[in-house]
Amino acid sequence: MSYDSFKSKLDRTHEWPSLYMFKFIVPAGKKEEVMALFPKNELKTRTSKNGKYISITANVMMGSSEDVIKKYHEAHEIKGLVAL
Repeated sequence: MSYDSFKSKLDRTHEWPSLYMFKFIVPAGKKEEVMALFPKNELKTRTSKNGKYISITANVMMGSSEDVIKKYHEAHEIKGLVAL
């Protein structure tokens, strides 16, 4: 999805500021890197059956669609991260 398309979709479906749910799957060793993206938020984690992966969900108050996109750009710097 392109930046403009994603931004447009966010703006159509949210009134800013708004609570936004981020959900990621990462290798177990990358958990702390994802948690560092949301230092002031409580995150929900769940480890996969074999323990190799962790799903992380963060419900975060975001100020704008640009803020959401910026957070995704930061997250995509983490090797092995999959955004859902």
